[in-house]
Amino acid sequence: MKSFEDFLQNHPNIKYSNENLNNNIKTKQANIKEEHANIEEFDKAKTKVLKYVLHKKRTEQEIKKKFCQEIDENLLEDIIQNLKENGYINDVSYIKRAVNEFMAIRTLSIKEIYLKLYEKGININIIEEYFEQNQEILEQYELSCVKKIILKKSMQMEKEEIENFLYKKGYKTENIKKAFEEIEN
Repeated sequence: MKSFEDFLQNHPNIKYSNENLNNNIKTKQANIKEEHANIEEFDKAKTKVLKYVLHKKRTEQEIKKKFCQEIDENLLEDIIQNLKENGYINDVSYIKRAVNEFMAIRTLSIKEIYLKLYEKGININIIEEYFEQNQEILEQYELSCVKKIILKKSMQMEKEEIENFLYKKGYKTENIKKAFEEIEN
């Protein structure tokens, strides 16, 4: 009876296949380790970004700006996509929340609100769409703000000075005129 070594010598392709199989197993093990390391890196970076987002709602651009130096660009894109899919990042809901906050505590012109949102890196098309859909509410808000400012400033300033102040702040001419008319009547 021949030994196994004799058999392999007579059939070299079997030995090659065995070596090939061992190499494939080692390669697959290395790939699994690398994939595991990538998953750990993704989870660690995602946790860091998620803490940042949960502390205060952020726009996609704010996240990119904050983490562009510490997290690989492709990994960061994957994390942002994952967080968007899970509802943690949503620029449309960010706009709604921010505008509601502005309207509740500040006197801003529509233009000022627009610029504040734009500064956050929100896509201009998303901002414009929101403003188109909520134009009536925003116009009423701006008119209300103009009236508040006129009443507050009328003690210290002349009408012309107040108008100039409002123009510089970005308030619409028609809202300024309408507010003065309503207050004077």
